[in-house]
This record gives sequence, C-alpha cells and structure tokens, in this order.
Amino acid sequence: LYKVTEVFEPLFSYQPERVLAALSRGIGDTVSGQKPFVPCETPSQLSKPALDVLSVLTRAIYNKQVAQIEYRSLSSGFTTREIIPFSLVDNGLRWHIRAYDRKRSRFTDFVITRITNPKLLPNSQVGDHELSSNDNQWNRIVELKIVAHPRLSFKETIEADYGMENGVLELNIRAAVAGYLLRRWNVDCTIKGTLEGAEYHLWLKNRQALYGVENLVLAPGFQQEPL
Repeated sequence: LYKVTEVFEPLFSYQPERVLAALSRGIGDTVSGQKPFVPCETPSQLSKPALDVLSVLTRAIYNKQVAQIEYRSLSSGFTTREIIPFSLVDNGLRWHIRAYDRKRSRFTDFVITRITNPKLLPNSQVGDHELSSNDNQWNRIVELKIVAHPRLSFKETIEADYGMENGVLELNIRAAVAGYLLRRWNVDCTIKGTLEGAEYHLWLKNRQALYGVENLVLAPGFQQEPL
C-alpha cells in the first residue's frame, strides 16, 4: 500500500483526459477491464456506432482504401455511396467519419450511426484529388480566441472554469470541426455577444477568424450576423 506524503512528487505526467478515463471507466495503460477507481456518473451516450460498421471503416482508413456504404441523410434520404475515409471525428455528441464523397465530389463528414453495410473496395483506385492532403477545410487551422460572455457579472468564474490566461482561451483547431466545438460549448458567435440565455457563458472574440469555415451553420448566432 502506497501513501502520498507532503513531499510526494509524481514521476510521470498524464493528460487529464486519460486520468479521468481511468478513474471513471477503469481503463488506462495497466488497468484495462477493471472497475472504476472512484464513484462517477457520466452522461449517457445516446448515439453508439455499431462495431461491425466501425471495423470496416477503420480498416478503410488504415489501408487507405475505398469503402462502399449505405447512408441515410436528412437531406437526401437513403443512398449508396463510395467514400475514401481518412479520420474519425468525435464532436462530443456523436461520432463522424471524415471522407471524400464520390457522389458529391467533395470532402464531408458522415455520421457513423447512419451508415449500414459498409464494404471495402480494394480494386478501386484512390485518386490524388481524393486524398486528405487536398481537404482544405481539414488542413486549415483556425485560431479561436474565446472569452467570458460580455453579459456576465462575474467573468472571473468562467475564466477559472476554462483555465483562461489573461481572460482569453486560445484554441487552434481544424476548420472542419470548428462548428462542432462552438455549438457543443454554446459559444456566442454574434458580433457583440448579444445572445441571451443561461447556457451562453462564452463569447468568440475574434469571429473574423471563421471566414471561409464551411460548417458555421452550427455556430450559435453566427447566421444572424454573417461576416
């Protein structure tokens, strides 16, 4: 039994995400399959990808192959597509896969739970224009400066919540996922921070950085006052 004393200093450093995963789910470098270390309640996952679908898609990513999928879309219904996936994307609520879509001749995100019957097409050649290196939204890095919402009386509370330095949280993220992050954290993207509601604790100070980002339809308030 080891006990932590006042002179204890850790020999290893870990990311908070890994520590919280081990504490809450019992998974980590050496504790796979064990029960959680401490009582923990986490939000329920409403959207869970099927493992047989995930298996095919991740093999397509790893081997840089074309995959044929059946896909259910809110805009076009049920279709069959050929895609070249290259990355998984977790938007905090559900899992997507980033891929080149031959049906629409563009890079886009597919919700994994809407995919059925995926099949690898090993004999189908991948063109240079279908490679991730040509996905401009994926390769573009957006610099966001997020601050406490202007209407808050005690901004220092939010600044402490998010570990802001000099009142600013600076993030460098891919343009392809910017909309997801802004929506997940309810970041007010209006020009002067005018959205009302108890859920808006954050405001995007440099909204001009979002110029050209394609998924801004997801950003709270952005469509009200476009660039």
